[in-house]
Amino acid sequence: MEIEIATIGGYEEVGRQMTAVRAGDDVVIFDMGLNLSQVLIHDNVETERMHSLDLIDMGAIPDDRIMSDLEGDVQAIVPTHGHLDHIGAISKLAHRYNAPVVATPFTIELVKQQIEGEQKFGVENDLIKMDAGETMSIGDSGQVELEFVNVTHSIIDAINPVLHTPEGAVVYGLDKRMDHTPVIGDPIDMERFREIGREGNGVLAYIEDCTNANKKGRTPSENVAREHLRDVLYSMEDYDGGIVATTFSSHISRVTSLVEFAKDIGRQPVLLGRSMEKYSGTAERLDFVDFPDDLGMFGHRKSVDRTFKRIMNEGKENFLPVVTGHQGEPRAMLTRMARGETPYQLDDGDKVVFSARVIPEPTNEGQRYQAEKLLGMQGARIYDDIHVSGHLCQEGHYEMLDALQPQHVIPAHQDLSGFSSYVNLCESEGYKMGRDLHVTRNGNLIQLVD
Repeated sequence: MEIEIATIGGYEEVGRQMTAVRAGDDVVIFDMGLNLSQVLIHDNVETERMHSLDLIDMGAIPDDRIMSDLEGDVQAIVPTHGHLDHIGAISKLAHRYNAPVVATPFTIELVKQQIEGEQKFGVENDLIKMDAGETMSIGDSGQVELEFVNVTHSIIDAINPVLHTPEGAVVYGLDKRMDHTPVIGDPIDMERFREIGREGNGVLAYIEDCTNANKKGRTPSENVAREHLRDVLYSMEDYDGGIVATTFSSHISRVTSLVEFAKDIGRQPVLLGRSMEKYSGTAERLDFVDFPDDLGMFGHRKSVDRTFKRIMNEGKENFLPVVTGHQGEPRAMLTRMARGETPYQLDDGDKVVFSARVIPEPTNEGQRYQAEKLLGMQGARIYDDIHVSGHLCQEGHYEMLDALQPQHVIPAHQDLSGFSSYVNLCESEGYKMGRDLHVTRNGNLIQLVD
């Protein structure tokens, strides 16, 4: 059976991920993501109103025209998790393919919300829920099967999909860390990865996220970030001024910890911002979390500002707002607070807790720098980097290669310079560029089996 891989997006940047695998006549697409930084550099862009071709020209979504060179029918579109760099282009591209979107329940719900907000295209693809540990047949040959393997990441309900073919398995390894003690959900299923490496013809190809391949050691568990956050917030228990926290809205484990520790220090947590309400509200509706009954979630600007007025009237010392804006996004709540555009008044000595790192990309770095400067000008004191990454560091990469023993390795989720550390790591394990280690770019085809 012929096996061919199209590297469509995410091979020249972190973002707009999209990869297609052809096994015989059957094609499976993994991820359809957005490159948010390409959107942010344009003022007031509303992607839901834009045509896909304009977004492709902008570099915001994958250029999927290479799909016409794949001689097969798309049988499934499979996003690995609910981050926008993996699902943000589904509403713009999925309608081109007569195939269902197959994902875990939390991811499917987020995809559904993306589609409902779409104003340019009618997206009528079926949405199929599949849990980690389950499989489904692909195509009519009976020879190709899709499996979801549970992984841990900075968003709940993440998986690595595996396409089982007669020539061996293709493992799509974006995005994960090895967390054996996660705050929410099950640990990464390393036992299953090891089994896949030993079964049948083993692993034909492993496509891997290279984000932290330049960092030594292991990525810490989310429990490490949780304890760091606990220590920081407990140290503020006697502070009688304002405390504001921000983190990734999609990081439900981190939001859960913030809500719990706010209660512990005698403050009422409240979640503010559209994406904060969206992700946490969805997680609660699907029973991934059980927030306190009195937890407020407000997304619309008017309701957010009413909440800020209430906080100021009843005393900032009684509340802990958890807000959007950890990257300094111009329209996010924290940035509006820093610019003095909300009823919330920051005073000298007030604490702002960033439970997130700056995404290492110039747009984000510039926006975050500006937001922190504006916060400092209002007298706020910043607590930074209370976070652990959602991606593998070097020892995790070694462990995955040892578990899977792949015949071919394809680095992804970086630009060419970002691939270098992972290339060195693979070469130390006996792989060789141009033979079984394939560094590629967007829009290329890799023929693995003729």
